[in-house]
Amino acid sequence: MKTTIIAILLLLVGCKKGEVCNCGLIVDDNVTNYSVKIRNSCSKNEKWFELQPGDWMNAHPGSDYCITNVDKW
Repeated sequence: MKTTIIAILLLLVGCKKGEVCNCGLIVDDNVTNYSVKIRNSCSKNEKWFELQPGDWMNAHPGSDYCITNVDKW
């Protein structure tokens, strides 16, 4: 029961109104397929995104990055 209540609270608090939830911190990168792993600034979920080679060159671990073709993850 506690777990269910905590999960519901986390969902309600996840993204605040007006907050940009398609941005986050780059935590890892992969030169093989020009991808970066980004930790979402709202949900704290991590997801890999493949970038164009030129974009990947400017996306450094430890910096913030926004993905324009998604709302949130």
